[in-house]
Amino acid sequence: MELTLLGTGSPAGLPAPDCPCARCAAARGDRARAATALLVDGTLLLDLTPGPAFAAARAGASLSGVRQVLLSHPHDGPALEVPAGLPAPVRVPDRQELALISGHRVRALALDAPGTGYLVTGPDARRLLYLPPGAAPAGTGAPHAYGAPCDLVLLDVLGRPDALAALRDAGAVGPATDVLAVHLGHDVPPGDELHRRLAAAGAHTVPDGTTLTVGAYDSALDLPSVPRRTLVLGGARSGKSVEAERRLAAFPGVVYVATGGSRDDDPEWGARVAEHRERRPASWRTEETCDLVPLLADPGPPLLIDCLSLWLTRTMDEIEAWDDTLWARGGAAALAERVGALVAAVRSTPRRLVAVSNEVGSGVVPATPAGRRFRDELGRLNARFADECEHVLLTVAGVPVPLR
Repeated sequence: MELTLLGTGSPAGLPAPDCPCARCAAARGDRARAATALLVDGTLLLDLTPGPAFAAARAGASLSGVRQVLLSHPHDGPALEVPAGLPAPVRVPDRQELALISGHRVRALALDAPGTGYLVTGPDARRLLYLPPGAAPAGTGAPHAYGAPCDLVLLDVLGRPDALAALRDAGAVGPATDVLAVHLGHDVPPGDELHRRLAAAGAHTVPDGTTLTVGAYDSALDLPSVPRRTLVLGGARSGKSVEAERRLAAFPGVVYVATGGSRDDDPEWGARVAEHRERRPASWRTEETCDLVPLLADPGPPLLIDCLSLWLTRTMDEIEAWDDTLWARGGAAALAERVGALVAAVRSTPRRLVAVSNEVGSGVVPATPAGRRFRDELGRLNARFADECEHVLLTVAGVPVPLR
């Protein structure tokens, strides 16, 4: 089954008409994207967007062989332009299946937002799944509800990462599934940051006009692998926790490890904790603990540890490392042993891991020996932890800067 992407952008396209934003201003040349439309084997067209005939011509394709046009967008989707000779576009009712004379079978999927998703099976039994922007399959879905993982999935990865997580949980997306991000608009990150963020979700994107063979990976696309261990550094309110959560938003069943614990006598801390909880997907589970080594050793869903600086604070509390005398008499050795055990667990963990920590040492020198001790030990911990990670990021003013 062959797929040509006549467009990969949002319904308004990229750049959006008359939009003065920075993203639209930079969307020129191969960064410009027409509204998403898919041409399958030259005979099935998924979504009609402005200028479909010109889009096909730019991709080196023709619409003359199209025998079926299906719509996925809700009624307020992009304006329809039906070129002469094309059949009238239709929408398949939810959960019904359409058999085409070309040998393709199309099943309509019910969604949690207006619109229709389509599961297309080709004459070669290859399968692609396509969702409109801002939508996910309705319901949670049971494991293997789709029969087997699809060969190719196209969806709004950045706008609905939870949809990708749900498809993984339901068995529609497996290790060999090619996940393609479409419906990209002016809210996408600029430049290489788009590809880095998609790679963290196990997805990628291609320019308009690209033709793919469903079920066959193209080595020329240089698809990045999902990093197994990532450290996100940053200062206060730099966006490091948001970035860490974003990197796992497309995966189901994440275990959020809160090392700060609860503080019943501190309303301001409670408000911070509540803000973090409200951001997390409903499928995530929270554990409040600093006992990280057993969690890292056990196989299971991804871990998000937030954060290492609070882990270090509580560890130094336990060994009374703030006292200069106790520190000299064995506190330093005790902390080194605990840090060594944590780093060894990170090195050998079978789980996908994202950890958050504060970047220190760039500001005012602490006034007390204990403060300087904490700064130094956190710097050393960050360096040793980063040495075990495939990806290391520094967030500055909400912008993630890749260090590795």
